[in-house]
Amino acid sequence: MCKHFSAGTASVGAAGGARVVAGGDDVVLSVRNLEKVYGGRGAQTRALDDVSLDVERGEFVAIMGASGSGKSTLLNCVSTIDSATSGRILVDGADVSSMRGRDLARFRRERLGFVFQDSNLLDTLTARENVALPLTISRVAAGETLSRVEGVAVALVSRSASTSTPTSCPAASSSASPRRAPSSRARR
Repeated sequence: MCKHFSAGTASVGAAGGARVVAGGDDVVLSVRNLEKVYGGRGAQTRALDDVSLDVERGEFVAIMGASGSGKSTLLNCVSTIDSATSGRILVDGADVSSMRGRDLARFRRERLGFVFQDSNLLDTLTARENVALPLTISRVAAGETLSRVEGVAVALVSRSASTSTPTSCPAASSSASPRRAPSSRARR
């Protein structure tokens, strides 16, 4: 499915079309009337203005726009890194825009995976330990954690011609290896 959405100067979509609000049964992300305003009464910046979109399971979405058009703000709100001024965000039917405190922390830990532009790996941990970290925080049994991390390590090594190993620390790894570990950590 190809669709396109524009809000101000930012655009979200895969290719031309109309406003992105599908409402199908397989919607994994639904954003409704999202607004984000920075600043106080005297100097306000409206980063998001009435953004609505749906993303269906298996769909790839690109967010494009000029610098300052709201791309990062939209991603930060959808991923719960930042909160919107108003509007609703549903991820797999869960209203993350109304979650706070422990409920939000549990949702992030159990249902979301983050892959940042810079790897955000802990330099004192090996790639395996970085991948295991969210499992450990979630109190997954040691044996299951080891099994899952080994499965990821085997997949990474088989896809890579890299000379580094998942037992290396990020600073000692090839330039590609530190980029693979965060996606493995996010997939856990």
